[in-house]
Amino acid sequence: MKIRTILFGTAAVVMVAGVGLVVWAERHPALAPVDPPDPDTLDSALVEQGEMLAAAGYCSSCHTTSSAEPYAGGRPMETPFGIVYATNISPDPETGIGTWSEEAFKRAMHEGIRDDGAYLYPAFPYDHFTQITDEDISALYAYFMAQEPIRAETPANELGFPFNIRTLLAGWNLLYFTPGRFAPDPERGEEWNRGAYLVEALGHCGACHTPRNAFGARETARKFEGARVDGWYATGIGPGSPSPLQWSEWAMVNYLIDGWDRDHGIAAGPMTPVVNNLAHLPEDDIYDMAEYLLSFQEDDGRDHEAILALAEEREFESQTIPEADLLDDPALRRGQERFAGSCADCHRRVADTTPLALVSSVTGPDPINLINVTIDGIRPPDGVPDKSMPRFTTIGDEELRDLVAFIRHHFTDLPEWEDIDEAIATARQTFGRRSD
Repeated sequence: MKIRTILFGTAAVVMVAGVGLVVWAERHPALAPVDPPDPDTLDSALVEQGEMLAAAGYCSSCHTTSSAEPYAGGRPMETPFGIVYATNISPDPETGIGTWSEEAFKRAMHEGIRDDGAYLYPAFPYDHFTQITDEDISALYAYFMAQEPIRAETPANELGFPFNIRTLLAGWNLLYFTPGRFAPDPERGEEWNRGAYLVEALGHCGACHTPRNAFGARETARKFEGARVDGWYATGIGPGSPSPLQWSEWAMVNYLIDGWDRDHGIAAGPMTPVVNNLAHLPEDDIYDMAEYLLSFQEDDGRDHEAILALAEEREFESQTIPEADLLDDPALRRGQERFAGSCADCHRRVADTTPLALVSSVTGPDPINLINVTIDGIRPPDGVPDKSMPRFTTIGDEELRDLVAFIRHHFTDLPEWEDIDEAIATARQTFGRRSD
């Protein structure tokens, strides 16, 4: 009887605790809807400020699928747990955020809670946006409410059990989310702190460039070390940068504004819309971002002259390979011949391109970016419209593998990639191309 009483009591305690946890997790109330504000009544200066802030946060990169329907959402975001679709944040009252009050908008940005009290998935980077000042949130709200309402239903997320249970995000937040506004570092200057605010809060750069753990949370101890995101590799931008040449302030500013620097190459994939948005920021903001990002770079004493000499040495002279220079390894030789026939005309010494020996997609730890641009080409950022690269849509998997292996072998002295086949399979899935 005593044992039964103990078991009954334990079960009762567990049940009460469970109910209490559910009640605690679902404690956020729904906020009352409002009538969409008349755009003519909005402060034009506040709207203009919000437009610049939206560019700094490149909101359109996720929330716009078609340029004809800005901020209408619908873009699929691949996560290890399934697909999350970006929502409609136009002021449409039925499918967008037209009936959201400013309080509801602030709560979503600062706490990751929707207007109806449900949790937002951290694919929406509220763990960064929580740091945005209240004043900047007000400007963003005014800007979005001034946009054209677009009726567009957001597709249902494709998440399996238990990841489709939003209430469980209360536990994720408890473990990995620290709400709070940006706090300047008093030991740093004004420019560094402005750059930190733009990078950490609005720009949420770490959302892509920082590795994540098994639960999808950023590994803060490995900040800016690089990570595979959405079928691309967001390269390390701190000590983990794979760039052979260290970044200078001028190179970083060039890259952030135009998307290209002679010593580092061109922005591609998801980074292209980022730099297109950053181009709308005041130049001082870009310099501040560069100062902050470069503060994570460690001077390892690398010999820049030797690196440039190696890059010069490895450049192709022409599309013709002398018989004596042909490689013995059959796979590398096939890649060499394919490079000479299809790539060398642009990627050779006389061309106005960054030497491949200096490009992070060649020198980095993951071959996915090189494979992606080979398959799908490069539509360059707006600042460098002449830096395009054509698609190689007919190249087969084996031919692609040989080409990528050769490029790594010839243009670097780094170890060969061991996961080329996996990366090719990922790229084929990303771009929906038929492989041989």
